[in-house]
Amino acid sequence: MSNKYLKEEQLTLELLDAIEKDSDISQRHLAKKMGIALGLANSYLKRCIKKGLIKIHDAPANRYLYYLTPHGFAEKSRLTASYLSYSFSFYRKAGDSCRNAYKQCKENGWNKIILCGISDLAEIAILRSYEIEIDIIGIYDPHTDLESFINHNVFHDLIILPEHDGYILTDLNTTKASYENLVLKVDAEKVIFPDLLHLEK
Repeated sequence: MSNKYLKEEQLTLELLDAIEKDSDISQRHLAKKMGIALGLANSYLKRCIKKGLIKIHDAPANRYLYYLTPHGFAEKSRLTASYLSYSFSFYRKAGDSCRNAYKQCKENGWNKIILCGISDLAEIAILRSYEIEIDIIGIYDPHTDLESFINHNVFHDLIILPEHDGYILTDLNTTKASYENLVLKVDAEKVIFPDLLHLEK
C-alpha cells in the first residue's frame, strides 16, 4: 500500500468525519480542519459526492449542507478500521525496525544518539530506546519550529548538537532527501536508518 494511497484514505476519512459532526461546515473551515489547501478540500468533496458518499442540499445565504449517505457511513467505518489496522501494523514494524537499528548502534559501541526528523517513527524510536538502554540526546530537524519533542530537545542546526556517537534517521516525509542532505554534512558511516525506511547507502 503506497504512502500516497494511505494519505488519500486518511484525508477522505477526515472529510467524512468532519461532515458527520457538522453538516453546515464551510469548505474553508473543512480545508483548515484537514490541514490542506481550499482547492484540494473542494476536490476531495466533489470526489466523495460523485462516489455517492455525501449528498448536498442548498441552504439560505448561498450556503450548502452536506450529509453522509448510508454508503458514506459504511465507507467511513471501513476507512476507520483500515486506518486502525495500518496504525497497529506500522507500530509493530517500526518498533522492530528501531530495535534492529539500536542493535547496530550497540555493535558500533554507540550509546549517545541523535534522531533525525520529527515523526511517528521518532516517537516510537524514543519509546524503544528505554528497552535497549540507548540515550537519545536530542532530535535534529531543520524543518520545524518546535523546541522540544517528547521531552527531548530539538536542534535546527548540526553545529550546536551536544556530544553524540551517531545518528538514526527518523524522517518519514522527505526520507531520501533528508538522508542525502545529512550525509553531505556528516560522516555517512555515522548514520543508521531503520530498515522500515527502505533506503540504501
